[in-house]
Amino acid sequence: MTVHWIDWTLVIAYFVFVTAIGLRYRDKAGSSMVDFFVSGRSLPWWLAGTSMVATSFASDTPLAVTGLVARNGIAGNWLWWNFVMSGMLTVFFYARLWRRVGVLTDVEFTEVRYAGTPAAVLRAFRALYLAIPINCIVIGWVTLAMAKILGICLGVDRWVAVGICVAVTVLYSTMSGLWGVVITDFVQFGLAMGGTIALALLALHEVGGMSGLTQKLAALYGAQHSLLDFFPRVGSPWMPMSAFLVYIGVQWWAAWYPGAEPGGGGSVAQRMLSTRDEKHALLATLWFNVAHYALRPWPWIIVALVSMVLFPGLADKEAGYVHVMVRVLPVGFRGLLLVAFAAAFMSTISTAINWGASYIVNDFYRRFLKPEASERHYVLVSRLATVLMMVIAAVITGFMDTISGAWRVLLALGAGTGGVYILRWFWWRINAWSEISAMIASLAAALVLQLGFGLSADQPRDFAVLMLVTVACSTVVWVTVTLLTPPVEEKTLVAFYQKARPGGPLWGPIRRKLGNPSPAERLWRDFLDWLAGCALVYTALFGIGKLVLGHTTVGLLLVAASIGAAVLLYWDLQRRGFAAVAR
Repeated sequence: MTVHWIDWTLVIAYFVFVTAIGLRYRDKAGSSMVDFFVSGRSLPWWLAGTSMVATSFASDTPLAVTGLVARNGIAGNWLWWNFVMSGMLTVFFYARLWRRVGVLTDVEFTEVRYAGTPAAVLRAFRALYLAIPINCIVIGWVTLAMAKILGICLGVDRWVAVGICVAVTVLYSTMSGLWGVVITDFVQFGLAMGGTIALALLALHEVGGMSGLTQKLAALYGAQHSLLDFFPRVGSPWMPMSAFLVYIGVQWWAAWYPGAEPGGGGSVAQRMLSTRDEKHALLATLWFNVAHYALRPWPWIIVALVSMVLFPGLADKEAGYVHVMVRVLPVGFRGLLLVAFAAAFMSTISTAINWGASYIVNDFYRRFLKPEASERHYVLVSRLATVLMMVIAAVITGFMDTISGAWRVLLALGAGTGGVYILRWFWWRINAWSEISAMIASLAAALVLQLGFGLSADQPRDFAVLMLVTVACSTVVWVTVTLLTPPVEEKTLVAFYQKARPGGPLWGPIRRKLGNPSPAERLWRDFLDWLAGCALVYTALFGIGKLVLGHTTVGLLLVAASIGAAVLLYWDLQRRGFAAVAR
């Protein structure tokens, strides 16, 4: 693809802008760890929520979705669409609880909820495990996607492309901490969305509009193909029903995955902890889930379908997205798309290395190695940690082949731990050994099934078996360990309950100790809001999809149902006092 000087001007202007933001917030971010990692706990809901959306929209996302659609049709997106249900759990059950406990990281929560040596060991292990291997794998696959884009669009070597990505991102993110991240995220989200929508429109024009696309798909893949189905057919060669049932019945609550942790965690928890109060935390997470699942997918899906028409024999299905860019973009739009992908890349990487550094510094270095240093010392160490993680991630990138395959590997490794992360807030009996045993059992089961029995996380049917067996083994192990090990000491449980005030019946013994036999909050109201939230997102997602595909009547009915769910949800949140901060 020939890049005109106009395109380069747009790219350079973008990099000047983000560098200026980094310089603008350098001093503010460097004043303390609270400023560097959670923006002084002062973010409004709309800024925190948009930052979550921008972070989850990485350069890898359109490419991974293209691979899913090319292999499994539109229904292949249920690999991540099922997380709507997990995301809405976070909104209505956990967002307020996270903001109440007021920790700096979700790993620090370990020593607020548990006590003693097991809690300290768990905190140290999770800090290093999440910050280095897991976080660097995430950074690696995002960097892989950017390397593919730059390599195809600009014709540069893959490692040169990785080097450019690493240098630009480290320069920007080490200066400004979370302050700069969220400010630029707001602009980056608009750029990324505008660029992908423009590409989808140009791609459709290339194949003769939506009618031309459907006709060409039928000609290539047969008139009875199920590529455009939102749900898989029984016996479908594109999307096995077994995988779909695991996605909607098990994966969303049982599997730990970065950005979609059951009960919240990682960068989502970081943004909730950065908000002004618990109401802003709830609304930020609600906006994130609506925008992430309902508003963004269809431009990616359209380009994926066009890539199947224009490049039907392409070996690297994920790269089809970039080949469409090269083919259809005119001068000016090329620069816009490169800026859009740079924005998507930088918003995700800057967040990943920021919260990864928070684990290393707050939960390991400060907690166990150097607890009495100054705030500026810890910020300096944090900046050094971001550089180290980026270097490790660049090396990992060289060993990755597919992005969606890496998604599935992490899902399989985290299968079975979700139940602990969901229940640890609402059941007093869970202890540090519960989490430790769940993690060990999940990892062991996943490795045995993949290495010993040859199951592949990249094959939908094998993935379904992996998930079911791993979840079953892990759940049996952690529940047994919980009941056989001593509970957390009463003093810690009382302090946690008074701070978080979780609802439900499973804190009964602790509430009775405090002379409060009734639950602090009624969970059934949260459950009804959860149902309304899921209905809001899914009807909006499918309604927009039907409109895009030309099924106007059904699309309008689904969008109307989504609006109805939104009105119902607003009414209930206003009645409960949460909508009052929506400004």
